[in-house]
Amino acid sequence: MDARSDIPAGFARHDRRSPLTEPWEPIYSRLDGDDVVLALRAGDAHTNSRGFVHGGLISALADNAMGLSCARRIGAAGGLVTVNLAVDFLGAALKGQWLEFDTVFVKPGSTLCFAQAFVTADGQPCARANATFRVLTRRAAA
Repeated sequence: MDARSDIPAGFARHDRRSPLTEPWEPIYSRLDGDDVVLALRAGDAHTNSRGFVHGGLISALADNAMGLSCARRIGAAGGLVTVNLAVDFLGAALKGQWLEFDTVFVKPGSTLCFAQAFVTADGQPCARANATFRVLTRRAAA
């Protein structure tokens, strides 16, 4: 089977890579208005010793999706840093499942931005995340 054939319509390879997420590639994204939805097909590199998708991966990608969505919403040229992140795990995600990290709420501000995301595994909720981001000025980001 072609690796692209099981990627839902509208998703393309995510163009913003980092050393943290490199071992988790390929990561996909799609724009939904101002929101960035991240996604991946869970594989061995995403799981813990029990075969569940690791909570650290879920937390990191939810944080990433919310931060990117906040930055798009407010046009944060200087960037954002996470001030607070809370994740509630609602169910298990397993190897082979399609995970989506969808920001569903953003309250932008000039110094702080608040967001909430839902994480689904094959369309079923597996986590909910809330975050607060500090908006950086260009000078603070340099």
